[in-house]
Amino acid sequence: MSINPFVFMRGTAKAAALFIILSFSHFAFAQDPIETGFFNNKAIYGYDTVAYFTQSKALKGSDNYTMSWRGADWFFSSQAHLDLFKNDPQKYAPQYGGYCAYAMATGDFVGIDEDAFVIDEGKLYLNYSASVQEKWLANKTQYIEQADAQYNQQFNE
Repeated sequence: MSINPFVFMRGTAKAAALFIILSFSHFAFAQDPIETGFFNNKAIYGYDTVAYFTQSKALKGSDNYTMSWRGADWFFSSQAHLDLFKNDPQKYAPQYGGYCAYAMATGDFVGIDEDAFVIDEGKLYLNYSASVQEKWLANKTQYIEQADAQYNQQFNE
C-alpha cells in the first residue's frame, strides 16, 4: 500500500495551519489584568513581589504563603511579606499587572524576566529582559506615561 504524496501533503498542510491558528489564538482574546503566563495562575511567575521592595531582589515565593488578588495567585517567601501585601496590595503589586513596562508603552502584553526590575518612586516595574530594560531606562519617564495610558485604557483604571 502506498501513500499518495499529494493527499499526505494536503493533510500535513491542514495540520500545520491548525497548529499555527491555535498557537496564536491567545492574541485574539482579551488580556488578563495580571500577567500569569499561559499554563498557571501565578502572578510574577510565583515570585514574591514584596521581596523586590524589602530585599531588592527577585525571590521565589512559597506554596505556604499565598493569596488570590485581582484574579491571580500571589506567592510570598514569608508570612511577613504576605501580611504586607494583604494590607496594601497596590503598594507592592508591579505596575501594569506584571507585564513588561517597555512593551506596555505601545500597548503590547509581554511577559517578563523576574530579575529585570526597577523600583522608581515607590513603584515596581518589570521588563522582558535586561537589554530591554536598558532601552526602557533610557527614556523611562516617557515610557511610563505611555504605558500608564495604555494599561488604563485597556482595563479602564
